[in-house]
Amino acid sequence: MMKQNIVELINNAKKTDFGTTIDLHIHSCFSDGKLTPEELCEDAQKKGLKYFAIADHNTVDAYKKTDLLSKENIIPAIEFDCWYKGVLVHILGYGIDVNNEKLLQYCAKTKKETEADIVRLFNNRSPKNVIEAIHNAGGIAVLAHPACYWCINLEHFVKGMVKDGLDGIEVYYPYKRHRSIIKFHLASTVEKTAKNLNLLATGGSDSHNKIELF
Repeated sequence: MMKQNIVELINNAKKTDFGTTIDLHIHSCFSDGKLTPEELCEDAQKKGLKYFAIADHNTVDAYKKTDLLSKENIIPAIEFDCWYKGVLVHILGYGIDVNNEKLLQYCAKTKKETEADIVRLFNNRSPKNVIEAIHNAGGIAVLAHPACYWCINLEHFVKGMVKDGLDGIEVYYPYKRHRSIIKFHLASTVEKTAKNLNLLATGGSDSHNKIELF
């Protein structure tokens, strides 16, 4: 799906579409998920998803090693680990060319860099470089699960990344499991931040097994 079509999809989606018919944050076995891309496609069909994105950590192998790109309701995606102002943040890239050389430069070189938390901590990616690579690959850059980042003022924190080209923010996110424990901001604060900074508002389950509608 092309960048313009993805932006239109997000802008035209209702709040209730995310987590019911649209899920833009799913992980497969190519990073730290349990299911294969094929199994996730079957699960997505059973659960009535119209559009979804497999966004594995630091890799696009789910797209390069399967026929996912042949499916019309799939949005090619990735989730990069980055460091910003001493905080580990995740940047999602949507609508990317999975063969783009600049993007691949920032992808994992080993499987552990896609699944092991302790290994993923030791990265030298910056949001600025990752956002530039996502744009170079024809995609849009979105900040994942923003309520989890420790900062006094979320809008001020995000504004710095907007200056680096950030396109959107993950507004609709369930914050389950460990993310509910390290949640520092309210969902309403995230939504307000998106509006004040004129960012695309996306959403996804962050499922690592079967898709969890919310």
